[in-house]
Amino acid sequence: MARNVGSADKTVRVLTGAVAGLLSLGVLGSVVALPAILAPVFGIASLILLVTGITGFCGLYSVLGVDTCSVDTR
Repeated sequence: MARNVGSADKTVRVLTGAVAGLLSLGVLGSVVALPAILAPVFGIASLILLVTGITGFCGLYSVLGVDTCSVDTR
């Protein structure tokens, strides 16, 4: 798997994933006043964003032909 996520994209993904994870935990703990159904939605989104941000590979990007990585790693 060639990297297709650039450094700025990685930073945004990791930060957004962390916020989504905290929101998920907040909903589960009844700290955030949102419907309970959103807890797993935020949790799954958080995991996807964190994994793609840390690994530098996004499957959707590869299907769409998007590459935000500035260095050619192929």
